[in-house]
Amino acid sequence: MAAGPAAAAPSTAPATSSYAAPHARPSAPPRAPLSAAALTTPHAGWRLKDSGSTARFRGLAAVSRTTAWAAGTAGTVLRTRDGGKHWSDISPPGAGELEFRDIEAFGARRAVVLAIGEGAASRVFRTDDAGATWTESFRNPDSRAFYDCLTFFDRRHGIALSDPVDGRYRILSTADGGRRWRVLPSDGMPPAQQGEAAFAASGQCLVSSGSRDAWIATGGAATARVLHTADRGRTWSVSDTPVPAGDPARGVFALAVRDRAHALAVGGDYRPDQPSPRAAAVSHDAGAGWTPATAPPKAYRSGAVWLPHSRHLALAVGPSGSDLTLDGGRTWRTFDDGSYDTVDCAPDLGCWAAGERGRIARLEP
Repeated sequence: MAAGPAAAAPSTAPATSSYAAPHARPSAPPRAPLSAAALTTPHAGWRLKDSGSTARFRGLAAVSRTTAWAAGTAGTVLRTRDGGKHWSDISPPGAGELEFRDIEAFGARRAVVLAIGEGAASRVFRTDDAGATWTESFRNPDSRAFYDCLTFFDRRHGIALSDPVDGRYRILSTADGGRRWRVLPSDGMPPAQQGEAAFAASGQCLVSSGSRDAWIATGGAATARVLHTADRGRTWSVSDTPVPAGDPARGVFALAVRDRAHALAVGGDYRPDQPSPRAAAVSHDAGAGWTPATAPPKAYRSGAVWLPHSRHLALAVGPSGSDLTLDGGRTWRTFDDGSYDTVDCAPDLGCWAAGERGRIARLEP
């Protein structure tokens, strides 16, 4: 389902300002080489890049420190090849009424983007030529389905997630890089709770690790749960999390998986006037069991990511700020008060965040 009414809390921060850790210096060219340790210094923080857009970006794919893709409202897709100095509007023609909420990129030229919504509003587009041309490879024919997120295990195999249809989450599968899609049988999917759904908040309600494992984050029902598959979506197990639920606005909004064993869950209550206590949890067994963070983020968070090449560092973002954990998700501290909906990191430690009013930033020391 859509992440909060199309919108999370409005930010009080102007879209042209830069927010970073205390005592951060003005935006400047990043120092090299970048390391995980450098990103924990008091000077590290998000450096806003001028996207030239006013779209709200909840879909984000970090390819490297220089290359990133962003997808958002009004059918907008942007791409940079120079670290955010310049952005190309490569939006699919005729997509202006669609809401893009997830994008998966396979380098600088190839990407798959998901539009959300009921029935035919849920669509998948793909490009092999950096957005010069797009092909619509899937249009949802079922008015009961509402697709929220997608993920890929490799360049060919991927799945997309719909909110429950006939009491079970629906999984769409591709084996050719998103050219063709088919709905998987639902007999291996546990029943959904009454009112349960996934949040299309950051493209992270469905995530994968390795060649066959994927996880679903849920909310909106009595219990916030995580579902896990080890066979690319054919069968699923389910576990409860300690993240508060019991309301359509509460639950787990994003998952971050470091490897098959270690995972983080963040979320809360997307309504800006509601508190979000205990809105983060940690798993050390592939999502079979979850432990609440001892010092979670102080507010709702919609996106999370592990820093590459680190066993303990991860980031979480939301409309009211960004947080860093140094101990694998047990404790979090806020380092930025700007508004972001989603976050992603590339293997070379190119970490990007995106959100409302065209905000796109890169993490720099």
